[in-house]
Amino acid sequence: MSTYWSQTIRDLEPYVPGEQPKDKQYVKLNTNENPYPPSPKALEAIRLATDESLRLYPDPNCQQLKGAIADHYGVKRDQVFVGNGSDEVLALSFITFFRQRLPLLFPDVTYSFYEVYCDLFNIASRRIPLADDFSVHTEDYVQPNGGIIFANANALTGHCLEPFHIRDLLEKNGDSVVAIDEAYIDFGGETVIPLVQEFQNLLVIQTFSKARSLAGLRVGFAVGHEELVEGLERAKNSFNSYPLGRLALAGATAAIQDDAYFQETRRTVMKTRERVVVQLKRMGFELVPSQANFLLMEHPSVRGREIYEKLRDQGILVRYFNKPRVANHLRVTIGTEEEMDQFLFKLESIV
Repeated sequence: MSTYWSQTIRDLEPYVPGEQPKDKQYVKLNTNENPYPPSPKALEAIRLATDESLRLYPDPNCQQLKGAIADHYGVKRDQVFVGNGSDEVLALSFITFFRQRLPLLFPDVTYSFYEVYCDLFNIASRRIPLADDFSVHTEDYVQPNGGIIFANANALTGHCLEPFHIRDLLEKNGDSVVAIDEAYIDFGGETVIPLVQEFQNLLVIQTFSKARSLAGLRVGFAVGHEELVEGLERAKNSFNSYPLGRLALAGATAAIQDDAYFQETRRTVMKTRERVVVQLKRMGFELVPSQANFLLMEHPSVRGREIYEKLRDQGILVRYFNKPRVANHLRVTIGTEEEMDQFLFKLESIV
């Protein structure tokens, strides 16, 4: 521990990303990446943008990308905010909206970056326990608060709420910002972006990393009322005025305009997920119903850590969380058909 660190950094427990080992070739089912390549149109746009203009700063307002996102979701361009991955959008949202007198509310089992941001930005928080089936009960959030955030689908469990539940939550929390993290919404859930036209306190955050296969570009965005977006812009311009480079802007714009490819790949992932669910249940696994590109699973007689270690030894990476309530569970990303066949074959030999 460095003597030069601030006390805040000394006290932090940083977010730990999924491992990226280099010792051998693995089937990577641990970081929820899309197993299929980006849109060919996005790759071509990136290629065309790779020219001498890279000596110039990109558009700090990202107007072309904002316009493409606005067109896709039927909102106005000044209702769209973009950032360097949804993690940056989340971080700026915490700074902008959640440093309040009352605590921020979020689930006890969710994306672990929420807790890290609270510690980093000195934000009071309260964890609301998920139900026994790992679902969010919105009535539990009807209490004094300085904001609400949760992932839908849940970033750890895959469980997803329908929009009418979120509408009810918004109606009962009109004095607080409610942020819905929709990183995985395109794998079976229904976005609540249309509700931003009715509720000024709703902020919806999405990413290009998952369903649009652009994790390597780092592009995220938020959609909300103009006043919420203006607040995010103030925070962004006090931190990093140029969050997205020219290649990221070109690739993301082309990706969101290529709806046919987007629909094809997400449906393929969903079809594979449902096939794998059947096979896992046949092996005796218990699973949380998932509307994400991953599954949270538990075996009644074989410990999660043991399965994780044996799969790793055989070249299959999955995610193991040694945390309360999920310490015996594994989170498995949905890969290609071939990757999932390898996973299922080796898993059956273990259990």
